[in-house]
Amino acid sequence: MPKNKIYAILIALFISTPILAQTTSKINPKREFRGIWVATVTNIDWPSRAGLSVDQQKQELIALLEYHKGNGMNAVVLQVRPAADAFYAKSREPWSKWLMGKQGLAPAAGYDPLEFAIKESHFRGMELHAWFNPYRATMSANEVLSPDHMTRKKPEWFFTYAGKKQFDPGKPEVREHIVQVILDVVKGYDVDGIHFDDYFYPYPVAGQRINDEQTFDQYRNGYTNINDWRRNNVDLLIKELSDSIHHYKKHVKFGISPFGIWKNNFEDAEGSETKGMSNYSALFADSRKWVKEGWVDYINPQIYFSFTRKAAPFGTLVDWWSNNTYGRHLYIGQAAYLVNQKAEAAWRLPEQIPDQIRYIRDNNRVQGSVFFSSKSFSTIARAAGDSLRLSLYKYPALPPQMPWLDDVVPNAPRNFSATANPTGVQLKWEAPTAAGDGETASGYVIYRFEEGEPISILDPKNILKISFEDYTMFLDTEVEKNKRYNYLVTALDRLKNESDPSGPVGVEAPASNFDKDVLSVHDIQNDKPKTDLGNGPGKRSINGTEVRAEEVGVEKGL
Repeated sequence: MPKNKIYAILIALFISTPILAQTTSKINPKREFRGIWVATVTNIDWPSRAGLSVDQQKQELIALLEYHKGNGMNAVVLQVRPAADAFYAKSREPWSKWLMGKQGLAPAAGYDPLEFAIKESHFRGMELHAWFNPYRATMSANEVLSPDHMTRKKPEWFFTYAGKKQFDPGKPEVREHIVQVILDVVKGYDVDGIHFDDYFYPYPVAGQRINDEQTFDQYRNGYTNINDWRRNNVDLLIKELSDSIHHYKKHVKFGISPFGIWKNNFEDAEGSETKGMSNYSALFADSRKWVKEGWVDYINPQIYFSFTRKAAPFGTLVDWWSNNTYGRHLYIGQAAYLVNQKAEAAWRLPEQIPDQIRYIRDNNRVQGSVFFSSKSFSTIARAAGDSLRLSLYKYPALPPQMPWLDDVVPNAPRNFSATANPTGVQLKWEAPTAAGDGETASGYVIYRFEEGEPISILDPKNILKISFEDYTMFLDTEVEKNKRYNYLVTALDRLKNESDPSGPVGVEAPASNFDKDVLSVHDIQNDKPKTDLGNGPGKRSINGTEVRAEEVGVEKGL
């Protein structure tokens, strides 16, 4: 019998049943949503400016994803419709001006920014949530708009507020249009989620009024109070979207990130102990109702406050929302963009963001965070990023499960093997058989253990790679010569339910290491990995052809 097989049998004899269990640790949880908002409006985060070439846009996005993957993020919330426009090809609305510099101007033929972002995110084990602004149509009064923009085609659908045009939520045809815009993405792209932010009815501006009385008179739906009617208009959109998204793709999550305060307790005894503007009264958004009715899969309140903010302390709002989740997920929106700002001393404390994460983890009813925004971590919030990378997010995490959408666990991968060769340890397996819901695998998790280390999938520090793609091989080049390792592999379905592990298999690393600068290479031109070579960046030959970093996107190990 081959030495590798004997070694695998000996390992199996010492494995205890906890290998199949899945729990989380408060220090390094295995399940946690770690999201980053990537804003495209006014080129806040990506692309850095309008009019970049396709290759420049791709390289910028790859660098951005690499950076956040390195900081431990596992989800990207990408703004794809900033103002009744599109960062994707399969749209009934014009291309965004923040892409090529002119609204309606398409990028190079064959390039779809959203499709590219999805592939690059999934390759790195990151979810992609498509972020829509449902009602905003323009950002200023003097914008140059495409003839195909909806404000030109259907001007009666809009009202103007503070110089900006906004869809009138009270019009049934507006709601239908927005639903269809979003379903274009649900049906046409492999997104993991649909995401709204806090922009519903406009934020109050002194001296301005919403001109929707005529719509109210036409579509009262039994309401006599215009404010209640406005809230119902938003509710109708949220419910219809929830039903429609899950009708077409059950696995696509629907989440909303409202302003942090639902109601203050001086407005309603069930509100939070705060003294600030509220979603309910100011924005006509009954954000708690969406959770209570089960219309959203996650709520992501923007709690952009410090612990010591008197009107709305961070801890007070986290606690309030955690008591109002009604079985849905709660991810906290955190303000990386406020780090080191001068207006409030608390944001100049280096522990503000890390302590907020620790506070979140101390509450079992909170499942993670989303940070605004991407650019902040490479500028004012670099130290916070260091805290994530070196400590709080040091080890990978899977997104939390959503059993109300899917509680069927996939079957384990088949015929898992590990072979030592001069380049490292080659892992191969076969896709699992279909589970009870018909799913096989949409991704895999590879675990690695040193000889003598307890073998269990409970601890995320043993995760070698997470991928949300269906590759069935991996080359581990991060091994020490003549050292023994044990490996496991598990399957993931679309909602990140994880199978029992296949393995373990044990193997001794080769006496001579492969150059660790040779790793996984992406074919930028074709928007896909050339092969899943392993876990690190660099320059090497693939299939006999030398590949230079200038020609391709080079990936760090996952």
